[in-house]
Amino acid sequence: MDERQPAAGPAALLDLRDGIYADDLVITSVAWLDLFTWLSANPRDRKGIASSLGLAERPVDVMITLLAAMGLVREEDGVVRPTPLSGEYLVEGSPRCLRAFYASQKSRPQCLELLEVLRTGEPAGWSSREDGDEWEALMQDEQFASSFTAAMDSRGSVLAPAMAEALPCEEFTTLLDVAGGSGTYACHVVLAHPWMRAAVLEKPPVDGVARAAVEARGLADRVDVIASDMFVDPLPTGYDIHLWSHVLHDWDAPDVQLLLAKSFASLEPGGLIAIHDAHVSPAKDGPLAVARFSVVLMHSTSGKCYSTGELEAMLANAGFTGTRFIPTTCSRSLLLASKPPT
Repeated sequence: MDERQPAAGPAALLDLRDGIYADDLVITSVAWLDLFTWLSANPRDRKGIASSLGLAERPVDVMITLLAAMGLVREEDGVVRPTPLSGEYLVEGSPRCLRAFYASQKSRPQCLELLEVLRTGEPAGWSSREDGDEWEALMQDEQFASSFTAAMDSRGSVLAPAMAEALPCEEFTTLLDVAGGSGTYACHVVLAHPWMRAAVLEKPPVDGVARAAVEARGLADRVDVIASDMFVDPLPTGYDIHLWSHVLHDWDAPDVQLLLAKSFASLEPGGLIAIHDAHVSPAKDGPLAVARFSVVLMHSTSGKCYSTGELEAMLANAGFTGTRFIPTTCSRSLLLASKPPT
C-alpha cells in the first residue's frame, strides 16, 4: 500500500511561489517593528499605525491584512489589536515571548528590503535583484519582458480555463483583454465561447510576445493584438467586455481609479467589466493565500491585492453598477460590473 501523501494541488503550488515574501514580512513586523508589543499598548486603525510608526500606508495595509489572515491581529471597529495568540508569544515581556527567536533571522536581505518598503512605500527590486531594478522598468527590456510574460502564461494555464468558463459571455460578442500578457486569458475565452472574438492590448515589447503566442495557439483569426500603452492612449472602442486579469494589483489606488475610468469611457454601453484577480475579503482579513500573495506585490510593485470593497467603491466612482462576485479557482475570482446602457 502506498502511504505517501498525495501531491500538492495547483492552489498549494501557486501559494508556494506567491507567498515567498510573506514569512519575511511577519519576521520584520516582530523583529524590526516590535509591532505586537506596540499594538498591545497602542491600538490604532491602519492609518494610525502607519503615521505613528513612520511607515507608508500601502505596505502597512498589506501587513495588517496578512497578520489578520494568520490570526495574529483582530480588527474591531477599525481598531487593530493583538489576538491572544500573538499576545502570548509575540509581545515583549510575556514569559513565552518568541521575539528573540524571530530576531535571529531579521537580517535576511528580504526582511531588510521589506523594512525599507514599509518605511518608504517604494517597491524593491524585482525578485530581490542585486541591481535594484523595479519590475516596471525591467518590462522595457525585451528579454526580461519575454521571460516574465512566459511565467505569467504558465500560471494562466492553470487559472484561465476556470476564469473563461465562469465569465458570462452569453449577451456579448467582443472582448478586450487589457494588458493581457501572452493572451492566454483571451484565447481561453474564445475557446470556451465560440461566438466570441477578442483582442489583447499590450505595450511593446510584450505585444510581439503576445502575437507570437496567439499564433502558436492557432487563434490569430479570432484574437487580435493591439500595441498600445494603457496609461498614455485611450482604450480602443467597439468592445462589450473589458477583461482586467491580474493587472490592477500592480498599481496604486490612483492609477487603478484612472484605468477604471478609461475602461468606462471606451466600453460599449451595456458592456461588462471583468476584474479577474486574487481579491481580499471585504473585512480585509483574508483569504490567507491572497494575503500572502499581496506581500510579493507590495514588495515588487506599487500595488497590492485589493479588497472587493475597495474595488467596488472605485468601480462605482467610475460609473459602473451592479457589482457581482464569482469565485473561480486557486483563490482567484471575478469581480463584475456593468456600464449602464444609454
